[in-house]
Amino acid sequence: MDSYRGMNREALDRAYNNVAAVPDVAETMADFGRRSAAIYKRVGIRRDLAYGEAASQRIDWIPGSRVGAPTLAYIHGGYWQSLSKEKFAHIAAGPLAHGFNVALIEYTLAPKARIGAIVSQIGQAIDFMVAHFEEWGADPTRLCLAGHSAGGHLAAWHRTHPAVSLVLCMSGLYDLEPIRLSYLNEKLDLTPAEVAAYSPEIHIGAGARTLLTVGSAELPELRRQTADYASSLRASGELVEEISAPGCNHFTITEMVALSDGAALDAVVRVFS
Repeated sequence: MDSYRGMNREALDRAYNNVAAVPDVAETMADFGRRSAAIYKRVGIRRDLAYGEAASQRIDWIPGSRVGAPTLAYIHGGYWQSLSKEKFAHIAAGPLAHGFNVALIEYTLAPKARIGAIVSQIGQAIDFMVAHFEEWGADPTRLCLAGHSAGGHLAAWHRTHPAVSLVLCMSGLYDLEPIRLSYLNEKLDLTPAEVAAYSPEIHIGAGARTLLTVGSAELPELRRQTADYASSLRASGELVEEISAPGCNHFTITEMVALSDGAALDAVVRVFS
């Protein structure tokens, strides 16, 4: 039986089960749901703009308060197989309070799409936004690609896209091998070749400045993945900043952007100011 860092399948299942590690996750998600619903009541939001042929290739565009504003494009988590942009729209409140545009990106979930197709769809979403920035009055030189959990993986993968000027990864997955060896692979069906092809930690090229954060109350493996990725970026000479998130778990880490004074959002604002 395959193992990873001395952990067998049972240990890996525990090491990556974020829901089981957070007792009040249902209450947290219900709160996010209420706040997300409030975001969708905003005047002017453009819902479900198609950036590809698949039904799930959709973007919600929320314009900022001024022409020429920077954009924060957000990719939700869910281990590439669950959740949706609507579940995490609450994160838009923080950037909007600073006048930013916000894009909420949806993508096809596993098992309907393999990891390579999901990665490709995010690239298509970026290209779509770039093609419309002038029409939308957005600054094409200030695009922050942000993501949480699996979304952090997808954001990290596209840090070399020429249109991406800043990347923010919250509790991201940068080495897919433990995912392949855990219960999460029942829907993903990752192969060793896909792990090698789509793990950001082993594909670090010259790219955007990268902000990384992970909650102090998260599972040890999530904290290790972030620390290792930061080390790999630095070893490659890339600009990276780690942002402390004391007391945050795998879900409340999103408050680092959702709140107008969140530490991760503050870092984004600082870079773009």
